[in-house]
Amino acid sequence: MRIGLYPGTFDPITLGHVDIIRRAAMLVDRLVIGVAINRDKGPLFSLEERVSMIELQCAGLSSEIGTEIVAHPFENLLIDCAHDVGAGVIVRGLRAVADFEYEFQMVGMNRVLDSTIETVFLMAEARHQAIASKLVKEIARLDGDVS
Repeated sequence: MRIGLYPGTFDPITLGHVDIIRRAAMLVDRLVIGVAINRDKGPLFSLEERVSMIELQCAGLSSEIGTEIVAHPFENLLIDCAHDVGAGVIVRGLRAVADFEYEFQMVGMNRVLDSTIETVFLMAEARHQAIASKLVKEIARLDGDVS
């Protein structure tokens, strides 16, 4: 069974995230959405709220695509989370070249920690490239429409 891990804080989950989840789910037999407990980022939504939002957004995707999709909170190293869920591949979404620099460094470190786990990058669809959780939170704080 091919298990993929798509990690992030998902604070909140966006249409861009859902697009990556949909496409990643077509590449694996089981997709684990790793919901990071990153206290340094000061999340707007609690862990429970973020997991609930992911489950709500992904409820129909599993049956539509035929791939099990589950949310899994984690606070340890990404590689340790991958081991915990049995993932052989980490999925990352890229919006722009600016994302690549950070992701490139992360892949290098993850390969040092475990060279058997691959990282696959999926480019964001053009219509989702400007969407970032940080911007969605700012619009919500200012009572803007985030639907």
